Amino acid sequence: MLIHPMPDPIAFHIGPLAVHWYGLMYLLAFAQFIAIGRIRIKQPHIAAVGWKKEDLDDMLFYGVLGVVIGGRLGEVLFYNFSYYMAHLADIIAVWKGGMSFHGGFLGVLIAMYFWGRKRGLHLMDIMDFIAPMVPLGYAAGRLGNFINAELPGRVADPSLPWAMIWPNLDNLPRHPSPIYQMLVDGILLFIILWFFARKQRPRMAVAAMFSLLYGCARFFTEYFRIPDYNVSFGGMTISAGQMLSVPMIVLGIVLLIVAYRRQDSSTPATK
Repeated sequence: MLIHPMPDPIAFHIGPLAVHWYGLMYLLAFAQFIAIGRIRIKQPHIAAVGWKKEDLDDMLFYGVLGVVIGGRLGEVLFYNFSYYMAHLADIIAVWKGGMSFHGGFLGVLIAMYFWGRKRGLHLMDIMDFIAPMVPLGYAAGRLGNFINAELPGRVADPSLPWAMIWPNLDNLPRHPSPIYQMLVDGILLFIILWFFARKQRPRMAVAAMFSLLYGCARFFTEYFRIPDYNVSFGGMTISAGQMLSVPMIVLGIVLLIVAYRRQDSSTPATK
């Protein structure tokens, strides 16, 4: 049976400054955004819109603010409100971990709206452009969670080859849920979305597909993770993460329908 290696959350020191693995994962996420963005800009249907390399740097600045502020506020409001109200100083302690993807998603939406107003671009064109660059950044964040020994999984069958004991929790075999979410919600979602976005799609179709796929993937992987808390939904009990994923699934379906209906209505009839 595997045992969580429990690495030191501090990667290294620069003088008195401690550099945490969690922060390095965010740095990796932002770096891959630039790298993949430069590849995406060269795709013919993207280049035709007039995206420039300079847009990536400017967009990233707004995106970082949206991810960090939205992700942290989402963690506070959606998951641990009572704790943070009793420990206000910990709200800004992002180096300790604790970021909500759903909060970060909303934060990026708001940030991209303001950036789009400055650049003169439609919000959905921006979201269609950046959607394929998000999953690998998410995967890096989940790797940071694993290094920090956060988000342990539910108890697993001891015969499961990759069942893992988390020494900071107990001696029970558990699913390594951050790794599941890194692989499914992050890497697998990136592969599917990247191939979908390689071709010209109707406005908001790529962003809608991201919302739908991420919501479905997260709803699935949450079954293997110890829930932050449970809620009753439609006669069944689901975790907080699943509850927050349901609106993303619904939003994705609705936007896909609207996107393709608009495309059909704008296509001239053949005579």
